[in-house]
Amino acid sequence: MRTRRGACYPGVVSRMCSDVRLPNKNKDLHMHMRMHVAGDSFIYSRKRQKKTPEKTVTDFDFFESLPDDLVISIFCKLSSTATKPSDFLNVLITCRRLNKLALHSLVLSKVSPRAFAIRAKDWCDSAHRFLKHCADAGNVEACYTLGMIRFYCLQNRGSGASLMAKAAINSHARALYSLAVIQFNGSGGTKSDKDLRAGVALCARAAFLGHVDALRELGHCLQDGYGVRQNIAEGRRFLVQANARELAAVLSTSAAARHWLTCNLQPQLRQGIGCPLLSDFGCNVPTPEVHPASRFMAEWFASRGGSPGQGLRLCSHAGCGRPESRKHEFRRCSVCGAVNYCSRACQALDWKFRHKAECAPVERWLDEDGEDGGDEDSDGEVMAMADS
Repeated sequence: MRTRRGACYPGVVSRMCSDVRLPNKNKDLHMHMRMHVAGDSFIYSRKRQKKTPEKTVTDFDFFESLPDDLVISIFCKLSSTATKPSDFLNVLITCRRLNKLALHSLVLSKVSPRAFAIRAKDWCDSAHRFLKHCADAGNVEACYTLGMIRFYCLQNRGSGASLMAKAAINSHARALYSLAVIQFNGSGGTKSDKDLRAGVALCARAAFLGHVDALRELGHCLQDGYGVRQNIAEGRRFLVQANARELAAVLSTSAAARHWLTCNLQPQLRQGIGCPLLSDFGCNVPTPEVHPASRFMAEWFASRGGSPGQGLRLCSHAGCGRPESRKHEFRRCSVCGAVNYCSRACQALDWKFRHKAECAPVERWLDEDGEDGGDEDSDGEVMAMADS
């Protein structure tokens, strides 16, 4: 790093004094002065010299003198805490040096999900390349986001599943759960491609990492004996744990929810009534924040008429965004048949936040062709609604 020169350096006094101007009473008189300062002798000759602009502190670019390692460290902190894309992308257009350092692999590996939370209407090749660079740098969130976009939106199944698997190998809970849903539904293939045991194993791994939807899905699998030996008590324990984790996540981020807890839950606990939040689907807490990948998929298909293809449906849970990859892939509500879900977790969340107030039994299910839904395809399964 550059430093200003001072009197502690050899020969500096001569350079400092060469710019000193002494009073000039007689313009024709040239004074010669011999001075001895700190052991250094020099001759000061007062002659007429050309005027040169005086240097100031602002002439020194101290930022340019910062080492690259320090700038990269600062950018890592910035990229990991960015709350919107502009927080990080504005650095790229500042200058050539900052653009180069901001695209360093170490910086890209730490970019937060909100920093590349692009809207579907703004999707372009440059956004795709930026996500790809982040994924290549080892950013697991970018691997998951780009994998979901490629698998469901761009219909590049192999590349999308590969990116999600890359994130799952690095213990990314959302990627593990998404791969479990793909295995449960046989997404991207046929019904025979379903692997329930693999789905349960992936769900268990994601649940171990604390993923709430995976906990809820695993609980339903155990209760119903779906892909695993039935164990109702253990399944209910997972459902209770999922609601407890969901409540803890909401209370850690929402002041309104904490106030609700103080006013409603604590008096009931003091009276020994129990905790209504720990029922299977019981707590009335705000809807959790939607992941950028799910929001992108919902916007992507909404801008294309609300359907990913002819005869294919989107998951009815607003926070999911997953579409069917083949006809009748998702299961429908066993009561009304008007909604369909990619998983039991999405069914449970949508039932709690919306569908419970709308669900009404119907005498007959009709598909898009006007035929009885029960005969449409053995893949169009039904899903029972549980209300505790």
